[in-house]
Amino acid sequence: MIISILAIIGGVILLVWSADKFVEGSASTARYFGMPPLLIGMVVVGFGTSAPEMVVSALAALQGNPGIAIGNAYGSNIVNIGLILGITALISPIVVHSNILRKELPILAGVTALSILLIYDLEISFLDAIILLLVFGGLMYWTIHQRIKEKQDPLAKEIEEETASNAMPIKKSVFWLVIGLILLIISSRILVWGAVELAKIFGVSDMIIGLTIVALGTSLPELASSIIAVRKGEHEIALGNIIGSNLFNTLAVVGIAGVINPIAISPETLSRDVVIMAGLTLFLFVIGYSFKGRHGTINRYEGAGLLLFYIAYTAYLISMTFAAG
Repeated sequence: MIISILAIIGGVILLVWSADKFVEGSASTARYFGMPPLLIGMVVVGFGTSAPEMVVSALAALQGNPGIAIGNAYGSNIVNIGLILGITALISPIVVHSNILRKELPILAGVTALSILLIYDLEISFLDAIILLLVFGGLMYWTIHQRIKEKQDPLAKEIEEETASNAMPIKKSVFWLVIGLILLIISSRILVWGAVELAKIFGVSDMIIGLTIVALGTSLPELASSIIAVRKGEHEIALGNIIGSNLFNTLAVVGIAGVINPIAISPETLSRDVVIMAGLTLFLFVIGYSFKGRHGTINRYEGAGLLLFYIAYTAYLISMTFAAG
């Protein structure tokens, strides 16, 4: 058991570090190839923080551990809203000025509804996975178009300023891009192995391990980037990270895992975890979207509520684990 725990801890640490280096190298390399700062911030940095979820879920699907693959994706969505947004709002209340984010909030709610519709038959088939990936591709195109069109949007300004402030020589950029990607894959294999072994030791499903330990570990890049952003006063980047990550997880991460290997969904996953994910997404839409011209606001009380809810949900999963053992 000690080796499994050490593998998980070491895998998570290396995963977070390598993901950070991969994002830095990718962003800097893209800059040298003439990609505009806004697109670098949105495509490379925004979705790059979800690289751990993508690699871990893909490897888990390849190795025949679908519970970790799907638990990691949906669990990360729960972590992003409950834990990360909760902590971020506690540090500093978030006011949504961005038209881009106000458009993306209902899209996230719609994408979540689509995912529920596709898994209602308790399976993510190859066709379901293709649908998710096609929706993701279309959404990426629409988002890029919107952010280029709305260059005066507060979020667009924050992203351009943030990405333009970081520079790195081209050789160093390519080096960290390659090394970061290699270590990302290695650390993901270590993490998945440790998680599977721990699930065997405690006699619980790999789904529970995916929802808790793996989901929390792969979401650490989003936690770090959101806290850094909000401490700099870049509140909308913090919220944008979470919305972008959840869209990526729901569509691309699940889609890639489903293409590799069709995934069976247990009834309790649909009735418990997916419902929790959908409820948190709906809550985020209600408190973050602006109605009648008012700015959406996520205050400290709502942040505390999200954090307490996440703690209660995780405690329930842990108690179920021990009850099963």
